[in-house]
Amino acid sequence: MSPAMIFNIHLVLGYVPWLLCFAAYIWPRLRSMEPIEAQRAIATLHSFRFFGLVFLIPGVVGPDLAPAFASFAAYGDFATGLLATLALFTVARPVIFWPLVVTFNLVGVVDIVVDYYHGVALDLPGHAGQLGAAYAIPILYVPLLMITHVAAFYLLARSTRRQLTAT
Repeated sequence: MSPAMIFNIHLVLGYVPWLLCFAAYIWPRLRSMEPIEAQRAIATLHSFRFFGLVFLIPGVVGPDLAPAFASFAAYGDFATGLLATLALFTVARPVIFWPLVVTFNLVGVVDIVVDYYHGVALDLPGHAGQLGAAYAIPILYVPLLMITHVAAFYLLARSTRRQLTAT
């Protein structure tokens, strides 16, 4: 089996256990929480996205990935992580917290979608070995991040609908 096929299998199957875990354990808990607490939990997970800066450390990923793929991925993750952390610092001020929640989720989704686009355009599966130690990020970490972004938007929409029907 080629490295590209293995990478693609890993990428697709990375979503399967996270979706199963999310459906069984995380989603029921998030749905039962107050909206601000659910978004706080999601922001806490995303506050660790500073880890994406590892793509910029020489030797962690191969030099072929650094300029085209790694830079956008690193800075997109870093921006999302900073915005999520800012949201956590402002949880006591909902007027600031909610816009930051929307912003970090938008930036985070755009980051992941553009990273997938760059990955396809640059044939990342064919160069999966260039990911080096960072190989686990798109396989294990990114699926959970994308799933929680979708959940965050769903919870935001649900919360907005409830507020509109209550008034």
